[in-house]
Parts: sequence; structure tokens; C-alpha cells
Amino acid sequence: MFGINGYELIVLAILAVAVLGPERLPEYASQLARLVRELRRMATGAREQLREEVGPEIDEVDWRKLDPRQYDPRRIIKEALLDDIEEAVRPAPRQGTSGHPVRTPAAAGPAAAAVATGAAAAVQTSPPPVQRIERLAAGETAPFDVEAT
Repeated sequence: MFGINGYELIVLAILAVAVLGPERLPEYASQLARLVRELRRMATGAREQLREEVGPEIDEVDWRKLDPRQYDPRRIIKEALLDDIEEAVRPAPRQGTSGHPVRTPAAAGPAAAAVATGAAAAVQTSPPPVQRIERLAAGETAPFDVEAT
């Protein structure tokens, strides 16, 4: 409980007998027992008071899950970032020109599926549009915006 193993407890008991003496040891042992009983009574009272104030939901709380030693900031940040990515990457339902969702090719039949697959392959193989990059002529200075700096 306090990080004391059996050998340390024996050494502490021997030291207590040597320091206190056999005459005063029973008195201090009874005081220690009273202190332990009082601490247990206080803990039980606090638990009962909390249960009365919070209600029956307190029994349903998983206290191990709320243990701060389990929190790893790296894991928390990673999960938070991955949640955003999963929402952004999730494909939106396809809609036709009427605004209604398009039927999947498999539901329309094998012939429609073959046509849709060929059309999708044709769309996927088209090259992306090329953006034209304007370059400065030799010796021309780059534009400078005074307000941007």
C-alpha cells in the first residue's frame, strides 16, 4: 500500500520496539489502530455523501478509465488528428443531376455495371488540367507589394 515490502515492515517494527520500548508500544499501537479506523470512517462517509449528491450514476463510472496515469498526450493528439482526417476522407454519396443519390451499378444489373465501370475508367485516366506558370523575363525584377510586408 505504501510501497513497503515485508522486510521493510519487519525492520520498522523492530525499530519501533527499540525506540518506543515495550512499555509504550501497546499504547501507540492502539492510537494507530484508532487513527486507521477514523480514516476509514471518514472515507466511507465521503463516499456515501458523494453517492447521495451525485445519485446512482456514480456507480456506473469507470474510474480506471479516468486515471490520469493512462493519458498519453501523443496518443490523444494522434486520435484527435485522425478523427478529423477520417471525416475529411470519407467519400460523399454520389448524386445525379436531379440531386438524388445515384444507384450503384451492381444494383442496376451486370450490363449497366460494365458500362459504368468502363465510363469510370475513362474518367479516371484523363490527365489533370495543366496550370500555366508565368516566369519572369531575364533581368526583370519581381513584383513588390509595400502593404504585404
